[in-house]
Amino acid sequence: MNWPVADLDPVRRLRVLAAGVPGARVAERMLPAPFELVWEVVSDLEREFGTFEPDMRRLRIVADDGGGRLVAEARSRYGMRARFDVDLRPGWCWMQSRFLLVGLAATAVPEGTLVAQTGGVRVPGRAALVPLGVRTAGEKALARLAARIAERAR
Repeated sequence: MNWPVADLDPVRRLRVLAAGVPGARVAERMLPAPFELVWEVVSDLEREFGTFEPDMRRLRIVADDGGGRLVAEARSRYGMRARFDVDLRPGWCWMQSRFLLVGLAATAVPEGTLVAQTGGVRVPGRAALVPLGVRTAGEKALARLAARIAERAR
């Protein structure tokens, strides 16, 4: 029997996953920069993540299996701490802690790179996010990422 196969680029994959999480919203932005430059910034979690994620001050990788599965410790700008399980590969970053979720995806398009973000506070015991401010936070993160990419491109 031949089952249908759907190959999704990372941004479409993020949209699908977010659609299954109540309260999740996806912010998207077109960046007029090559995918390689955009992903170099996004995937540098220890040095760059805090430059564009509004609530994040610092993130440190504490375990790396060499295949894209990481464990990271993060500290927010407000002093809160979280331990994230991270799935990081080209065009894809999914980070989940007990109470937080952050998803980033990027794909090359003729105009540059399409980037998408979702995230927020997880509802304990359920696959859901508290919907307050999720879209605004995502748009702010992507605006800061665009500024960081422009800075790096100079």
